[in-house]
Amino acid sequence: MRVDSWALTDVGRARKHNEDGWLIDDQLGLYAVADGMGGHAAGEIASAHSLRVVQEELVKKKALLEKFAEAPTPELQAQIVREVEMAFNVAASAIFHMAQRDKKRHGMGTTLSMMLVVADKAFMAHVGDSRVYLWRAGQVHQLSEDHSYLWEQIKKGQITPEEAKRSPFSNVITRAVGITETVQVDTLVYDVLPGDTYLLCSDGMHGYVESENELAEVLGGEDGEALPKQLISLANARGGKDNITALILRLPGNAEDPSAVDVIRKLDILRKIPLFRHLSYKELVKVLNQTTLRSYEPGQPVIEEGSEGDEFYIILQGEVEVMKGGRPLTVLGPGVHFGEMALVDHSPRSATVRARDATRLMTLSRTSFYHLVRAEPVLSSKLLWSFVQVLSHRLRTTNEALSGNTGDLANLPSITPFPKKGKEGNGASDAPHASPEDSGGPS
Repeated sequence: MRVDSWALTDVGRARKHNEDGWLIDDQLGLYAVADGMGGHAAGEIASAHSLRVVQEELVKKKALLEKFAEAPTPELQAQIVREVEMAFNVAASAIFHMAQRDKKRHGMGTTLSMMLVVADKAFMAHVGDSRVYLWRAGQVHQLSEDHSYLWEQIKKGQITPEEAKRSPFSNVITRAVGITETVQVDTLVYDVLPGDTYLLCSDGMHGYVESENELAEVLGGEDGEALPKQLISLANARGGKDNITALILRLPGNAEDPSAVDVIRKLDILRKIPLFRHLSYKELVKVLNQTTLRSYEPGQPVIEEGSEGDEFYIILQGEVEVMKGGRPLTVLGPGVHFGEMALVDHSPRSATVRARDATRLMTLSRTSFYHLVRAEPVLSSKLLWSFVQVLSHRLRTTNEALSGNTGDLANLPSITPFPKKGKEGNGASDAPHASPEDSGGPS
């Protein structure tokens, strides 16, 4: 996939030296921004060396990247992620030992934010408080997460983002390349879509952006080549107290391209599902990465009543019919989901679901769900909290139905508040329903 790229760096209005650096390697599909730190020009050395080492390490893996581009598989994708993490750590070790040999460079290090574009996938890797933003369909999403003292305080709820802007600890980062011999690298794999615009920038740039809406307006500009200069001018006009670097990537096309529409729609559907409603865009992307697509012919069963199951289903296209004891209960259409409790409950399926016409479903398995829970502590907390809310809503609905407040119990075909393991009727595990925002499906 073709990518247009432009970059610019500026010393700013207060610093004497520019310790930022950027890298564009269109042939490899590698783009990166680094913000060095350390006295006696050590920051400049750290940022430049990290970019060079990462580039050299990934060039060695060009055959792997070409193999993935020709035939992408989960195994090759995971291997590329490992190689990216290793490249960062080779750079960290090199910079660390360089500092150990020269006392004047002791403590030098650098932030490093990178995108590696392979076919229609991007491999993002990030350490420090430089950032990666995505502009897509008129909205801006921050894909990286700052490794900084203030960001940690915000996540813990100890300060607000507004208070963070006034804090004297704005330059304190908790993770950098080269400060220690190894470093933990944040990674994310996602689809690059026609019309996407990406911004990789140092904190001297993003620290002067007042809101994501403002950034969205800038990044939505038609002249991509002019964007780095425009962003640097904005930062300098608002103080320019640090070095400023902006690197822009833009993919030709627009969000109306069928490939873009499909991915955007999947993420939009995930966002509307109660289980995922508290997740950030980046976290939704991680959930989407764990899903698979399945197609069903008319009359083909999706799940059978009484069978064991471990998958959660979301209808992307077509309709399914829900039956219990051979009796039709309801019909579900696009955007509706069912079976989410199977992600945490091993009880038998409470109803049969069959495709009414050609149907396409997005599925999330229990194994993939557990992988997310183990690997992402913050995401895990959000998911578990959402499960509590879903169960609370269902129990309340059931209680109201039993007390005669909601009318016909037939409208609640799969709700059994306290099922016995191994017995029929585990309503909590598979009750098909739409999000509160949806209509037409049982709730």
